[in-house]
Amino acid sequence: MAKTFDGISENLATWMSEQPVFFVATAPLDAEGHVNCSPKGNRDEFRVLDHHTVAYLDQTGSGIETVAHLRENGRVVLMMCAFSGPPRIVRLHGRGRVVARDDSDFSGLAHHFPGAYDVGARSVVVIDVERISDSCGYGVPFMTFDSHRPTMDQWSTRKGDEGIREYWVEKNQRSIDGLAGLPLAE
Repeated sequence: MAKTFDGISENLATWMSEQPVFFVATAPLDAEGHVNCSPKGNRDEFRVLDHHTVAYLDQTGSGIETVAHLRENGRVVLMMCAFSGPPRIVRLHGRGRVVARDDSDFSGLAHHFPGAYDVGARSVVVIDVERISDSCGYGVPFMTFDSHRPTMDQWSTRKGDEGIREYWVEKNQRSIDGLAGLPLAE
C-alpha cells in the first residue's frame, strides 16, 4: 500500500543513502519536448540535507537534459527502489535547481560530497521536496550489486580539467530540445 510522508525521517534518509542507484526524471514545458529519465550511481553522491531538501552530485554526461529541464521549470522526481532486502520504492517529487561548479554557491554544497572537486563533477542538484511517497516494490526484481563502474572517473581523468570544460561546451550547451544547458557553457 502506498504511503506519503510529511518529511524525510532519519530511517528513510539512511535507506535512501544506502541505495547504489537512483533515477531522476524531468520534462520540458513543451508538450512536444522529450521526457528524460537518468540513472545515477550513488557513490556517496546523494545527500539528505534536511527533512524537505535533498541534493546529489551531478557527473558529466553526454547529455544535459536534467540540467536544462530544471533550469527551465524546476520540476523533478527522484526514484529509488530496493533491489535487495524488503521490497520498496520511494519517490521524491519537488523543485530542483542546479548549482554549477563555477557558481559561488558550489563550495557551500561541495563539503557534502567527497568527489565534488573530481574532474568529472559538473554541478550539484538541490531539490526542495514537496511530496514524499513510497510503494510496495513487489514487481522490482532482486539484483546483486557488485560495484560501481570506474569508467566515468577514468574517462574524465584522462580528459583533465581543460578537456572536461571543452566537452561541456561541445556536448552540454543545449538539450536535445534546444533548451539552455550548463550555465558555464553559455
